[in-house]
Amino acid sequence: MPVGGTSPLELKAISGVRIGTASAGISQTHRDDLTLFELAEQTRVAAVFTNNKFCAAPVTLAKKHLSLTTPRYLLINSGNANAGLGDAGIQAAQLCCNELAKAVGFKETQVLPFSTGVIGEPLPVEKLVGGLQTAVDTLSEKNWSKAAQAIMTTDTCEKGCSRSINLEGVEVTVTGIAKGSGMIKPDMATMLSYIATDMPISKALLEQMLKEAVDLSFNRITVDGDTSTNDAVVLMATAMADVAPLDATADPRYSLILSAIQEVCYFLAEAIVRDGEGATKLIKIQVEQAQSQHDAKEVAYTVAHSPLVKTAFFASDPNWGRILAAIGRADIERLDVENVSIYLADTCIVKNGQRYAGYTEEQGQQAMNQEEILVRICLAQGDYSATVLTCDLSYDYVKINAEYRS
Repeated sequence: MPVGGTSPLELKAISGVRIGTASAGISQTHRDDLTLFELAEQTRVAAVFTNNKFCAAPVTLAKKHLSLTTPRYLLINSGNANAGLGDAGIQAAQLCCNELAKAVGFKETQVLPFSTGVIGEPLPVEKLVGGLQTAVDTLSEKNWSKAAQAIMTTDTCEKGCSRSINLEGVEVTVTGIAKGSGMIKPDMATMLSYIATDMPISKALLEQMLKEAVDLSFNRITVDGDTSTNDAVVLMATAMADVAPLDATADPRYSLILSAIQEVCYFLAEAIVRDGEGATKLIKIQVEQAQSQHDAKEVAYTVAHSPLVKTAFFASDPNWGRILAAIGRADIERLDVENVSIYLADTCIVKNGQRYAGYTEEQGQQAMNQEEILVRICLAQGDYSATVLTCDLSYDYVKINAEYRS
């Protein structure tokens, strides 16, 4: 159960996007594990992928296909990552694209493949291909929630979000889904996410908007510090809304649609952390007055990745010395320790590099007992800031990952 509980997904359809799902028997969940997105002809597509050097075969192939032509289909399987398999993995991904292309009458380069699941196991191509026709037959604009479930692995709930804005009397919508629970530390993103809008947006601008949105959402979360081999975020613009095309940042509509895309991305990113494997708390690490953006992010991530800090949060133990120690080992050029202040929510625990005279253990305990906790770190060295979302590290995280292949 994610931190904060769950609520039913209310996802709005995007004209120009149809989705089909099927149970191909790839995963061990006995639910749909194959998802197919069909995109209208004029759809523009932007994507960002993992920077893990052992990137999975579908990542390599999706990048190649995206550089060659405009995609018409996204093919996603859960239960198998098709990673760490060399040429055999590439051939398997290519074969799946070829078979789908035959079934729908398009070129194989117009298919972008995606996989998520166990690394190092051969992709069961026959099972995947066997599920293609069902996925094609079930294509519908109404299947966003089904897709959100079909792409899950260790997730405990579906993750999705819709936002709508009014432009010139026309409703323009952004809808997105994501999966992710463990192996979450972005170097792009660390999961799979698919976001679509009916707004007509140029390819160049779409790519820029995706980068801006990802940098402040999926690239600011971490569950366990591990970056997956398969990460991807895809943003699609179908141009089905009856409004003039958006092709310049100077257009006053740019900030409105960007804000909607950012809201969807942030919601999905936070949902991933809330559903972190074994998570019982959502923690926001907010670093202020850093000397540079790099320093702000580095301090935030160093604290967020510390196993000692994360286990203290799980235990609701106000052992603030662990936070102090993590800040001190952050890889930044300069740290004026005598200027550092640390707060748990509104409670000051460290002032000018040492325990605040007015701090009491009871205050710290009250802050740590909360399900959602803000850690605010003031470096007093500049004007830069960064916020990272993370979660605690529990017994269940160890259990889930120890039994992942069982």
